[in-house]
Amino acid sequence: KGPWGIAERQRMAARLKRCVVRRRDGPEQHGVAASCLRELREKACGVLAIDKAREPITLVLAEDGTIVDDEDYFLCLPSNTKFVALAKDEKWSSKILDSGTSWLSESVDEVDSAAEKWKQLARQLKDDLSNIILMSEEDLQVLIDVPHSDLAEELSQSETKIQVLQDTLLQVLDRREEERQSRQLLELYLEALKTEDSILSKVAEPEAAPRKEMDVVDTGTSSTDTSATTALSNQVLAALKEKPAPELCLDSQDLELVLKEDTAALASALGWDKQKAGALQEACDQELSKRLKQVQTLHSLRSTSKGKKALPWGDWPSSKRKK
Repeated sequence: KGPWGIAERQRMAARLKRCVVRRRDGPEQHGVAASCLRELREKACGVLAIDKAREPITLVLAEDGTIVDDEDYFLCLPSNTKFVALAKDEKWSSKILDSGTSWLSESVDEVDSAAEKWKQLARQLKDDLSNIILMSEEDLQVLIDVPHSDLAEELSQSETKIQVLQDTLLQVLDRREEERQSRQLLELYLEALKTEDSILSKVAEPEAAPRKEMDVVDTGTSSTDTSATTALSNQVLAALKEKPAPELCLDSQDLELVLKEDTAALASALGWDKQKAGALQEACDQELSKRLKQVQTLHSLRSTSKGKKALPWGDWPSSKRKK
């Protein structure tokens, strides 16, 4: 306990590296200090209660799964580096993160999913550009938001042609929005006509006792109907129920699913009457038929055009909408 002992402990402490260790599938973390990898392995086995039968353990960086088995590399690591102790036959996974960074795992998964989605959509265009017609508004917007350089690399095209492509995607969105607005105006006009006719008929009719039985309309549904199951996703059901002219925003596969649904089941899922659900299915049928005819027309033109293997990239007009 003399001066020599204090100095020795200070020299030992200077050589020790502070580390944080935990198991592969456990959120509990333990702080240990070690002067070398062997000492860190021994202390990790002790504080993490790893059975001797499951040794030797492998130490990997919790950040990216890098295996730390070189002494010099260990000495270069900063203090408080986080390690995951892998027992025999255990493997590190990118989904292994401590509870304090679970939100980061979710955001990374979302980014990866979004990146994978635009690449899948880009591959569809690479196979056949007429697939633009069959895409949903959401898919079109995903491709529009991709940087020119990334999309050009994926499609093996110049950035100039990619700009033309994205302008065309915007133009498709413009046309669908214009059609949606036109339908909304037409619906408002027809509703106004009905209201005007109703007012004129009431003025022309002589006063008479109200006939309440005339107000009862058979909608084809009753309060005893049970909600039927549907194969449509919640996202599609939300679009059908909330968006005006929803058939314009769905892709062709979703339109086919809507058409395959039983009208009564669709009405129950949306909380509508059968007449309104039937009108929706008819609108979806018309939109799908129109898209398929457009695709067939493009294929026919392409097959009869000599020396054209793909749609004319450079001839596409630019869109009115700004990115």
